[in-house]
Amino acid sequence: VQLQASGGGLVQAGGSLRLSCAASGRIFSSHTMGWFRQAPGKEREFVAYITWSYGRTDYADSVKGRFTISKSSAENTVYLQMNSLKPEDTAVYYCARSVQRSRIVGEYTNWGQGTQVTVSS
Repeated sequence: VQLQASGGGLVQAGGSLRLSCAASGRIFSSHTMGWFRQAPGKEREFVAYITWSYGRTDYADSVKGRFTISKSSAENTVYLQMNSLKPEDTAVYYCARSVQRSRIVGEYTNWGQGTQVTVSS
């Protein structure tokens, strides 16, 4: 499965962006799709995940209440709606696939190329 992330850009603090992650191959019901981010000089960190079968979600505390992860099985796409953006949300955002319901980077095996999100103050 190849993953293609898009939708990043430059936005002012308080603004919104919607990221998309399109999968070229089939996503199975046993898979979990996650969003991660990496700011300059920092490690890649978990943002959110959604299970493909039941749509169960989990969020990092730093984004809970502001970000929403969703999916379209018909379009084979995962979305990340980001509202009330803050300068500290600035990072490259990656989507990834795992066979585990996990927040751990190492348990995701397929990664997209990343999309830059920059939030100005």
